[in-house]
Amino acid sequence: MFGSSHDVTLQSTVTEDAKIVWRVFHDSVTLITIAQNDDADDCHYNNLLNLVFNAMVLLVGIEEVSNIKNVEKFKKEIKVCYNLVDRILGIKGSWGFSQLTNTVETIAAPENAVLQNFLDAFTEAAESTFGCLFIDGKIAVATKKWWSLSANELVLLSLLLSSLTSCTSRDIPIYLPDNHPTVPHRLMTFQLTRGIEVCVICGPSPSLTDLEPEILRFWKPSYDSLRSVLKLSSRNFPTNLSLDHNTLGFLLINKETNCCLCSINPTFNGGHPDETLSFSQRREVLRSFYKRMVGTFFSSVVPDSDSGPSEFSHQAMESYITTETHKCYALMSGSHQLFVVYGEGIPTYAMRSITQKTFALLTKDRNISV
Repeated sequence: MFGSSHDVTLQSTVTEDAKIVWRVFHDSVTLITIAQNDDADDCHYNNLLNLVFNAMVLLVGIEEVSNIKNVEKFKKEIKVCYNLVDRILGIKGSWGFSQLTNTVETIAAPENAVLQNFLDAFTEAAESTFGCLFIDGKIAVATKKWWSLSANELVLLSLLLSSLTSCTSRDIPIYLPDNHPTVPHRLMTFQLTRGIEVCVICGPSPSLTDLEPEILRFWKPSYDSLRSVLKLSSRNFPTNLSLDHNTLGFLLINKETNCCLCSINPTFNGGHPDETLSFSQRREVLRSFYKRMVGTFFSSVVPDSDSGPSEFSHQAMESYITTETHKCYALMSGSHQLFVVYGEGIPTYAMRSITQKTFALLTKDRNISV
């Protein structure tokens, strides 16, 4: 308030051990985040605030959020957003990579090509062009129209589904924050089996009761393929691809398609000689490494991540760090970025060539469309 009265915009501040970032949306809502100061660029916290605001737009519409006439009424209306906001903040469920990278997590499986045909047929029967198949919270396949949604919309829809209590079917009113923030749509979801849901975005018709009987007819023949992909969900990419045994985890991002592929169990077939990091620790290391690189050395689809320190006169394409328990390497090539966590035993000089080989494997495989 003091700064604004003097025509100064103050966007963040730090204390001894915390960082406070705030942002005003549409001169209506002020969002503030307080987090442990990890020296990450402000772009990550601004992205978080942007997702929280758009979560409200997704479920109540921009008009209700930007023109608040009755504060008490507004407080009641946005209660529907609480589960989604908790998911964004990592309070409900484990921290994923979607809300951090502003890209949607995918699962790459050989069966995806077959499942695409089932999805296209079902989406057409639902009188829609927006269809998606979620397996264990990640997109297996989606229609072209679904992929045409903005990065915000793709991420929020996937987080919304993972924040909801499991049930056989749903009919949820939604708004598309970037494409149609004032026009209500219907998100219909159907559970095919545990951990697998198919979703369509529709207008006023058809009804949920009209579509429910069609589920068995359209999806029963795909049951074996669905189960095969579900078994892959801890790895997320085809078992025929063999990565270096020192690899503890990786995060592959495509800035153009707004997709990412992550695995913290990439070598489960051959075992791993270095078990100093648990799966949850590998995930946290990947998250921390990404936050350290993006906004400092790399840019991404995260808003305002392209500034970087003024002392750098060139664009960094690769970077690495070493610690007592692990080593990390980052590589950028075209629209792709690859972040890899290795065990401490890998020679530092070997990380570059192994990362480049890993990148080639992941980007050239026909089953991986990230």
